[in-house]
Amino acid sequence: MKVVLGFSGGVDSAVSAVLLQRAGYEVHGLYLDNADAAAREEAESAAARMGIPLTVLDVKAELEEKVCRPFAACYLRGETPNPCILCNPGMKFKNLLALADELGAEKLATGHYARAEGGAIYKGRPSNDQSYMLCRLTREQAARLILPLGGFEKVQTRALAAEWGLPAAHKPDSMEICFIPDKNYIRWLSERAELPGPGDFLFHGEVIGQHEGIFRWTVGQRRPGLYEGRKLYVSRIDAAQNTVELALWEELFKTELCARDFSWLIEPPKEPLRATVRVRHTKWEEPPCTVTAEGDLVRIVCGTPVRAPAPGQSAVLYAGDRLLGGGFITNA
Repeated sequence: MKVVLGFSGGVDSAVSAVLLQRAGYEVHGLYLDNADAAAREEAESAAARMGIPLTVLDVKAELEEKVCRPFAACYLRGETPNPCILCNPGMKFKNLLALADELGAEKLATGHYARAEGGAIYKGRPSNDQSYMLCRLTREQAARLILPLGGFEKVQTRALAAEWGLPAAHKPDSMEICFIPDKNYIRWLSERAELPGPGDFLFHGEVIGQHEGIFRWTVGQRRPGLYEGRKLYVSRIDAAQNTVELALWEELFKTELCARDFSWLIEPPKEPLRATVRVRHTKWEEPPCTVTAEGDLVRIVCGTPVRAPAPGQSAVLYAGDRLLGGGFITNA
C-alpha cells in the first residue's frame, strides 16, 4: 500500500519513513519548498540515502497567500496567530492529500506526535503531544492519516534514529517559524506593512505609559517593571485605538470565551457538549467545559478559569484524549 509522507529529512520524518517501510508501506516523500535551498538539498540527500522517491513542490506563493499574509494581518489586528495551525489544513495536508490522489496512495503521513486511529485523532505522549497543532484538519484528511510517532517520545525517536544509523539522529530540532528563520518577526512584519506607532498603556481606564507598537505584545505577556508595587500583564489589545490594556495577574483568568471559524473533526453538535479545552499549546491547562455551537462561532464556558485566552490563538477541544476540533479565539 502506498503512503505519501511529509518529508523534511529531519529526525521525525526520517524515523517515520523507516517505521512506515517496516510496516509494509511503499513510501513516497513530499517536500514543501519555501526557497530554503540548503534545507531542500538536505531533504533530497536524505531521501536518496533512504531510497525514498521525493516530490519537491514549490509552495512559496501558496505559503504567502495562506499563511504569511494571514499571519501578518493577525498581528496588525492585535492578535496572536499560530502559523502551524494556519498552515496544516490549508497547505501542508492539502498538498499531501493531492499528491496521494495523484499517485493512487490511500494514506498520507507526517511526523507529528499524535495518534490517528479509525479516522479520529488522539493526543500523543504527554511530554511531546502535538495534537493541538492538528485541530483544524478536515475529516477527509484525518480519515486518511497515519501518524507513525504517535506512541513515541522524542527521546525514543532519536534513539531509534541512532540505532538505525540515520544521519538525522543528532540534527537539532527546528524551533523557529519556517518563513522567519532568524526569529525576528518584527523585522519581517516591517518589510511587509507599515507598522502602527506608539500608543497608550491603559490600566483600569487610566493611561500609565506608552508602548512602542501593539505588534510587540500579546495577551498574557508581562509588562516589565512594577506599577505601584504590582506586576501588570496585557489583558487586551485594541488595534483600532492603538492601546494595550493591562491587568493584574488575577484579572487575566476567564471562565468564558468564544472561538470563530470553528473546524470540527466530529459532526458539529446540535446540543451543548461536555469537553475539555486548551487555549494554547501547553499540556498543563485543560479545564472541563461546556461547549455550545452557534453557527461558526463556538461559546465555551469553563469549569475552572483559563489564563489569558489570547485572540488569534486556537481554542482546541477534546473528549478525553480524542481531538474534537478547534477555532480561533475572538473578543466577540
